Amino acid sequence: MTKILLCGCLGTMGRAVTELVQAREDCKIVAGVDHAEGSASYPVFRDIDAVDVPADVLIDFSHPSLLTPILGFAAEHGSLPAVLCTTGYDAEQTAAVQAASEHLPIFYSRNMSLGVNLLIELAKQAAKVLDDGFDIEIVEKHHNKKIDAPSGTALMIADAVSSARETPSRYVFDRHAVRRSREKEEIGISSVRGGTIVGEHEVIFAGNHEVLTLSHSAQSKALFAAGAVNAALFLADKSTPGLYDMSDLLAAK
Repeated sequence: MTKILLCGCLGTMGRAVTELVQAREDCKIVAGVDHAEGSASYPVFRDIDAVDVPADVLIDFSHPSLLTPILGFAAEHGSLPAVLCTTGYDAEQTAAVQAASEHLPIFYSRNMSLGVNLLIELAKQAAKVLDDGFDIEIVEKHHNKKIDAPSGTALMIADAVSSARETPSRYVFDRHAVRRSREKEEIGISSVRGGTIVGEHEVIFAGNHEVLTLSHSAQSKALFAAGAVNAALFLADKSTPGLYDMSDLLAAK
């Protein structure tokens, strides 16, 4: 039985993880951390440093500002494996995750969906085949409560596509700011925020007289919760420090 410490337990994703784990027999949430007022079927702490319940792995669906205390807690509690699912990390925080993985087992993905990660692999392959003959645009859509833009997943897709191209890429987020024709090295990234859209991502390869489109639509936040829990079970068995992601989980299946 894998014991999980859940950060951000009272948020939307935290509650989705809680509901999912309650239906499983191979793991349980032994404690949660959240600044919000509320309760759960397990002890909830407002400060991670106050947690005194032993756990096998940590899942984080909280806020980027809490990354430093979370990594510190994991380091101080026997190199506790950590699954980081929070989006919106800046460059300095991403570097901190990389540095922490030198002495901690860390699973980090800006999207825990199997389908999205397959989309990324397909987009990389398309970029290799189509290369400079096609312009690439990424459109992401999310609910009106989402704070960060573009989404972490859109940036994942852009990074993957960029790595597959021979010509170095440059991301363009706002075409209104510059009045000129599109340049070949650009990857356009557009964000839509509205309603209750769970998450939609579209990769457009626009060439001469033809357009190839790859897309993924999330129907429920439950799929991200399932990915996080599966990652936690995968990581709980890792005693070796390192930075793991969805490709490692898929390879282990």
